[in-house]
Amino acid sequence: MTEHTLAKQQREFNKLRKRLRRNVGQAIADYNMIEDGDKVMVCLSGGKDSYTMLDILLNLRDHAPINFELIAVNLDQKQPGFPEHVLPEYLSSIDVPYHIIEKDTYSIVKEVVPEGKTTCGICSRLRRGSLYGYARENGITKIALGHHRDDIIETLFLNMFYGSKIKAMPPKLLSDDKSNIVIRPLAYAREADIAEYAEAMQFPIIPCNLCGSQENLQRQKIKEMLQTWERETPGRLENIFRSIQNVAPSQLADSDLFNFADLEQQRQAPSEADNPMLDDLQQPVLAR
Repeated sequence: MTEHTLAKQQREFNKLRKRLRRNVGQAIADYNMIEDGDKVMVCLSGGKDSYTMLDILLNLRDHAPINFELIAVNLDQKQPGFPEHVLPEYLSSIDVPYHIIEKDTYSIVKEVVPEGKTTCGICSRLRRGSLYGYARENGITKIALGHHRDDIIETLFLNMFYGSKIKAMPPKLLSDDKSNIVIRPLAYAREADIAEYAEAMQFPIIPCNLCGSQENLQRQKIKEMLQTWERETPGRLENIFRSIQNVAPSQLADSDLFNFADLEQQRQAPSEADNPMLDDLQQPVLAR
């Protein structure tokens, strides 16, 4: 490989890293995700998304005008063949405080979910419960999850197609028990950028053998649909994401969000000032 090629690759990588850092920094600012004095628990699964999130948050921690603390937390679900040494070795090598929660949720999932059925739902609930409990017990003020822009869009369509709801993943969330705040710093980041960055950084990726091998997941079908749309019409996914940020309740049909029943009470009689046609009629006729 020539020096010119290496230099070009380095320039492209620098642009990619800058773009991801800008995406994360903007999302944090837009939703006030991290404040001075926060203790942020970075949920590290061993996948490309959480590795990237941790890497970028570490950079922001070192350069941000506020002080906040990071701790990486992994839930060891006792999946057969899970390489328990990978994350501790990696986190020690980059000098990041970490904690491994050991909880056999794998056996529970395999016992409860019939063979061939999707395991993601119950797996995520069990995982979330373990992480929330650790956060409450250890003074964590923010829980950072690695969901990116594409995850949010996919969730929107999953809920529309299979749940009859217009609902996605918010960049910032107060948990149902009101005791934990969840943040998604990668909310503005594209999955393609994250995948490219993770490959360039050579993160020690750990595949999820519990659910990652399920080929017929509804989410996978949605992902394929969206990727087809993006190939046919570049920029469509960005427009979809922006629409989530630009909701007009009066133009939908949810009577809990907008008071359609009492619109008659808000109606006003038109005045001449509101009729532009009258303005045209009242213009003086110019002499010929």
